[in-house]
Amino acid sequence: MDIDLVAFSAELSALEEHLSRCRDRVEGLITPLRSSEREDILSPLYESERLLRSAERAISRAERATR
Repeated sequence: MDIDLVAFSAELSALEEHLSRCRDRVEGLITPLRSSEREDILSPLYESERLLRSAERAISRAERATR
């Protein structure tokens, strides 16, 4: 199976950027709630932020492996 690594790398890079933008959006939702007592909202948002950061790193590793 031949894979066009240039196109594959570009797709991974685009996905990494999209994950970064999603993480930024989640961080934007967290910021106004930090001083509140809404742990019922903050806790899953913090978890989402961590998971997005982890996914971003994993995609970045995959993208680097295509070089």
